[in-house]
Amino acid sequence: MRGDVVVVEPLAQVRAFIDAYGAPRGDALPGSFGEADLREANRGGARISAAEIADVLERRAEIAAALDVIPPRASLTARRVPWVELTRLFEAFGGIKGVGFSKMTKTLHPKRPALVPMLDSVVQRHLLTGAPPAGSFGERATELVRAYKDDLDRNREALRGLGRELAGLGYRVTEVRILDVLIWSASSSP
Repeated sequence: MRGDVVVVEPLAQVRAFIDAYGAPRGDALPGSFGEADLREANRGGARISAAEIADVLERRAEIAAALDVIPPRASLTARRVPWVELTRLFEAFGGIKGVGFSKMTKTLHPKRPALVPMLDSVVQRHLLTGAPPAGSFGERATELVRAYKDDLDRNREALRGLGRELAGLGYRVTEVRILDVLIWSASSSP
């Protein structure tokens, strides 16, 4: 993965994770945004409080508008990544008390599963090699996603191969989600 980090039996690791926590849902409506998306993120471990849900929903129109300009199939593996649009989407969550990168990306990942990784504390720790990125909330989140893309690009062939193997077993998982799971696996290894 990064440096000398090696994940032993990555296929088994990803399958075990999906079997334990469920496969990503494929029924998220890519162009809508609402309370159901936040509740779904909570089922996935986001722990967004009722007050935070209310605050996010006050920005529903801004978030939906930012989502609308990003194609549903946008991907970090594509030649052109919509960085400006992604930053705008992340900015829509900026300044909401209690909502950081983890809660935001757990909410947005189902909307753009090949573009938005889940930037929880484990993934952030993996990505940060020095000082945290500077800038606005959206700019900092985008810089973390850029670092994530570097890992994705560095491991592209292995991730594609895993994706094909998983698809052959009936799992539909993006390379972004596979890398999330492998980062978690590597962090929990002794």
